[in-house]
Amino acid sequence: MKKLLLLVVTHAFAGMIGFAAGIYLLPILIAPPAPGEAEVMAVAADAMFTGEFRKDLKDSDAFHWGEGTVSVSRTAVSLKGSLAPGPDYKLYLSPEFVETEADFMRLKSNMVRVGDVKTFENFVVNLPDSVDPAAYNTVIVWCESFAQFITAAEYR
Repeated sequence: MKKLLLLVVTHAFAGMIGFAAGIYLLPILIAPPAPGEAEVMAVAADAMFTGEFRKDLKDSDAFHWGEGTVSVSRTAVSLKGSLAPGPDYKLYLSPEFVETEADFMRLKSNMVRVGDVKTFENFVVNLPDSVDPAAYNTVIVWCESFAQFITAAEYR
């Protein structure tokens, strides 16, 4: 009986480890190619604003972080840098700087979701015509599936 219980526990543990590894690795495996330096630099050249993603934000940790330079133009937001890999990342513009999940949830109704972030080394996200980036001051990467704060950069 003890042997059966030990087998069940160890196999369940191995299954949980495999499931967690799958959640972490799947976005990396299915990510499209990252935009080239020329594409990122084209947005940066037209930027009205810039900011920095930093790893030392309050709710950033070993699995939820970003670092690099964010450029905001009238038509797109780009990152020359990297993000921790994860699923279902969304890019938001906020009228207030946030660095915690609680602050994000509190201010979400005042934010605008501008698009999906599908790459983890550099990105370019086009802004909808209806969005004026000058009406906001912060760009945020948020994991929609797990309601996790990834990173933010104040750009003005």
